[in-house]
Amino acid sequence: MAKATYKASGADLDAHRHAMARLPRLLRRTHSPRVLDAEGGFAGLFALDFSGDLFARKYQDPILVSSTDGVGTKLKIAQRMNRYDTIGMDLVAICANNTLCMGAEPLFFLDYVAMARDDPALLEQIVQGISDGCLEADLALIGGETAILPDVYQPGDYDLAGFCVGVVERKRIIDGSSIVPHDVILGIASNGLHSTGYSLARRIVFEMSHLDVTDTIPSCGTSVGELLLRPTQIYVRAVRNVLGHYRIKGVVHGMAPITGGGLHENLERVLPEGIQARIDRGSWVIPPVFPWLQQLGKVEDDAMDRVFNMGVGLVLVVSPYYAESIMGQLIDSGHTAWIIGQVTEGPRGVQWD
Repeated sequence: MAKATYKASGADLDAHRHAMARLPRLLRRTHSPRVLDAEGGFAGLFALDFSGDLFARKYQDPILVSSTDGVGTKLKIAQRMNRYDTIGMDLVAICANNTLCMGAEPLFFLDYVAMARDDPALLEQIVQGISDGCLEADLALIGGETAILPDVYQPGDYDLAGFCVGVVERKRIIDGSSIVPHDVILGIASNGLHSTGYSLARRIVFEMSHLDVTDTIPSCGTSVGELLLRPTQIYVRAVRNVLGHYRIKGVVHGMAPITGGGLHENLERVLPEGIQARIDRGSWVIPPVFPWLQQLGKVEDDAMDRVFNMGVGLVLVVSPYYAESIMGQLIDSGHTAWIIGQVTEGPRGVQWD
């Protein structure tokens, strides 16, 4: 009778050690002096402040802000493309943007990768994308977990989860409670689907239309795979620059990432009672991926609005006096931004004009 071994059960410790050896450099490149050396430890260490440093934050009443999320079935696009070096950027983006929307400075990030078996090259690609995203979001990647679950996932399958922690002074928390009538709604452009609506998009593209990732989309000027795998925009630096520009006055009254539920549901979440957001549907440029999907799948307008971001990745609700200045700062940071609506009195919710 053969002896039972861990390797025969689907978990290869030698392969796991080889995979883990590839990762430290991808973590270290994201570290600042606030990350403390914890080599061999069982958790990451991060200093909330610099003691006596020129760059000391000198917090008065710091509040930690946390967010966790995944990237949904966009993972299936990466599998079809056999390309895994960008999906980690999506993971960082959705968590960092959520944390940002409370007015916080994102501090550090951890990841969870679950796989059917150890695959050092695949894991390195995934963590490369996470590391790249952390650099763009000014986050320190201080740890993570790789779980090998051969009885849970089929060969080639994997899943990701991310965890972001930030900090904000209590008096500078942005939760939408200060939104008032006449505030202006700014939209910052997305660069496509981000990480939302892929169950519908995949059904339209692959099941209904029988397209392949290598097929070219003339109206979009790229292939199906490249279009659908395009990483989610990270807005941290641009918005942090705006918040840092107005250190005394609280001119940004609310923020919302436009993910599942679209503008309608996500913007409504930050509106106080008795406050209504009126959106001018023609005030921004809709990327060609959305009309392409709508026509291909014969999707109704309301469903498009509620499933996809339709070209707006992040919304800021701001004081009208500062709206043009803030929009200029966002554009100077490399983003496209528009005034897409205004706040009025009325039943809490979002209306389209």
